[in-house]
Amino acid sequence: MRVLPQRDRYFGRLVGMSFAHFLNDGSSNYLPGILPAILIALHEPVSMAGAIMAALMIGQIWQPFLGWIADRVGGKGLIVIGLSASSIGGALLGFAQHNLAVLIALLLLVGVGNSMFHPQALAAVRSIVRERQGLSLSFFLVGGELGRGIWPTVTSWIVVRWGIVDLWVTAIPALITLPFLFRMAPSLPKKERTGAKIKWSSHLFPMLSLVGYSGTRSLITYGLVTFIPILWHQNGGSLVSGASIITTLLAVGVIGNLSGGHFADRLGRRPVMLISSVLVMIFTPFFLFVSGAWIWIVAALIGIMLFSSAPVAVLIGQDIFPENRSMGSGIALGLANGIGSLLVFVIGLFVTSQTITSVFWALAVAGLLSVVFSLMIPKGIMAHGNVVHRA
Repeated sequence: MRVLPQRDRYFGRLVGMSFAHFLNDGSSNYLPGILPAILIALHEPVSMAGAIMAALMIGQIWQPFLGWIADRVGGKGLIVIGLSASSIGGALLGFAQHNLAVLIALLLLVGVGNSMFHPQALAAVRSIVRERQGLSLSFFLVGGELGRGIWPTVTSWIVVRWGIVDLWVTAIPALITLPFLFRMAPSLPKKERTGAKIKWSSHLFPMLSLVGYSGTRSLITYGLVTFIPILWHQNGGSLVSGASIITTLLAVGVIGNLSGGHFADRLGRRPVMLISSVLVMIFTPFFLFVSGAWIWIVAALIGIMLFSSAPVAVLIGQDIFPENRSMGSGIALGLANGIGSLLVFVIGLFVTSQTITSVFWALAVAGLLSVVFSLMIPKGIMAHGNVVHRA
């Protein structure tokens, strides 16, 4: 039997982890595509959109704690359990279309499963490769962004074609993949309790700066994917076409994932973060002034800019906490996403059918805040990514 070269085996594992990320994030993030239909089925007003989305995303606030556990237990168990929980919870959402309490419970399950998957998966991906980690991490993140992008349109089509209850079919790919994931995912070493202690005093300011940056970015992302389909539906657009705007924003965003990691490896981290934030701030209000095909073009541009900083933020989180990289990943993504979801909930409390346009101006202000936070991250942490790799 032919033995694959080490580089090919690494690449195969990376592809497999990216596909698992596709399934996990697809199950965990398709809700915006069917949110108008959910609100109608529940007989709830637009102001409940933020609360429902917050229930889905708030579970991610557990990522730092689950990252700490991931490093303590090692292995790959949280990757497999996380994908199982997010997929099964997402598949059952259709059965709770008339019961808000059950729907919230399932959304919390999905969020916790998502939080279990990410910290250990991100640390595992970094362990696969030793060079060009920014680009490799970007490749892994592409799977998640494609999942977040494609699934809203797919599930909206399922709802229109067959009905909300038939969302159970979305669990089939994950159930088939789980046995292969258990064999293929890298097994992380268990972190001994005698290892280096976390230096909270020296990490606190960089951590708060990063959480501020990533939290405002999450607010922008969740704000857009929550309220664009609702605004579109209010203006007479169909459920599937509204979901396709989200698909464009998130799926085309993979270009940002790949280019962001590449340029961070080549040019440094801060330029990528600053340029991304400024352009997002400028383009976000455009949704209120464009029509026709321009809506999808603006969505694509914002998606590229939003996600170009994602791999950079994860690497910074891991470098801030070298004693516990899984927890650093959880802070960069999970804690920030939890904060972003809470802010979407707060904004949603004040949104009505008449004031929904004000959301996009608020998100532009969040873009300005992300510029400020990116300038606060210490130069030493930023310098870790300013490495040029040559062939």
